[in-house]
Amino acid sequence: MHKKPEILHRSMVAQSRLFRIESFDLRFSNGVERTYERLVPGGSGAVMMVALLDDETVALIREYGGGVEDYTLTLPKGAVDLGETMRDACNRELQEEIGFAAREFIHLKKMSLSPSYMSGGIDVVLARDLYPSQLEGDEPEPLELVEWKLANLHELYGRDDCTEGRAIAALVLAQEYLAGRFDGKTL
Repeated sequence: MHKKPEILHRSMVAQSRLFRIESFDLRFSNGVERTYERLVPGGSGAVMMVALLDDETVALIREYGGGVEDYTLTLPKGAVDLGETMRDACNRELQEEIGFAAREFIHLKKMSLSPSYMSGGIDVVLARDLYPSQLEGDEPEPLELVEWKLANLHELYGRDDCTEGRAIAALVLAQEYLAGRFDGKTL
């Protein structure tokens, strides 16, 4: 097992309404010193839901991604508000983004997004037993609900508008869980 580097100094370089940029100096066990920078998200975390409309159909959303300057097919997701449980955040985001709430939530995995440059991650949750329920969201335009058959996910992965790595990973985790090859934890 490798010994973690020693943190020599840590400072905030910049801050926006969504992120802070932190700089930190490290000394590795072999004596080499390096300065790293990383994004440090604010808030209490984030969730991404694989929401099953039925046993064969997953709910996707089509939304504009400012980072890629295009519309993408992805999964419902969002921030966990201060004081909110992960389960409550999942249910709120589902209602805001796809117009459904869920009765069952299974935590599949906490994933890092870019471990070299970001300290935050996202919790992937399978949501089942959905029922219609809508809340006002904070999106700048209505999101499009796209129903996709689980049996055809291979076609989704090949599309030019399905590029979000964390959504693809979440769908694979959900498939493994549903096939009984992966364990989750009920929220």
